[in-house]
Amino acid sequence: MIQLIDDNPFVTDRELTRQLKVSIQTIRLDRMELGIPELRERMKQMAEHSYDQVRSLSLDEVVGDVVDLQLDKSGISIFEIREEHVFSKTLIARGHYVFAQANSLAVAVINDEIALTSSADIRFLRQVRLGEKCIAKAYVRSNAGQKGKAKVEVFTYVGDEMVFQGNFIVYRSTGEEQSQAKEDTT
Repeated sequence: MIQLIDDNPFVTDRELTRQLKVSIQTIRLDRMELGIPELRERMKQMAEHSYDQVRSLSLDEVVGDVVDLQLDKSGISIFEIREEHVFSKTLIARGHYVFAQANSLAVAVINDEIALTSSADIRFLRQVRLGEKCIAKAYVRSNAGQKGKAKVEVFTYVGDEMVFQGNFIVYRSTGEEQSQAKEDTT
């Protein structure tokens, strides 16, 4: 169980029961005996300890809860699909919520005051349903060969299954452009 939680700190007790083929009570008792906090507490601890400050957005503009952020490197957010995010007839998440989580994380991971999505190549790999938790992981890969732009890859998972993949080109301001803008306004 320790190895499974180390590999995926976002694993739920219910997912552990399936993987280890034991009851939920056994998981909870073993977790308590080993001093491993429940998922909500693990997420809170991660957010407090390994977290840069988002510069390009205010934190409430990021769709989902940012639990790890290393500017210009990587980031992780969690977004639970609730009733207001799904089609009432099918209980399947509206795609723009899954995209919004990935897009806002791609922008948030950029270490700049101004970061905007320039383009995105996205793929929805399967439907996401009511009650599922989307874990988005963003990685800054390069400057995309163009000054003032960065390439960010985002992968969204439900459990161990990838449900969304996106390649974002994110515009980022540069010090020169900010200086020039200040000179133009004076």
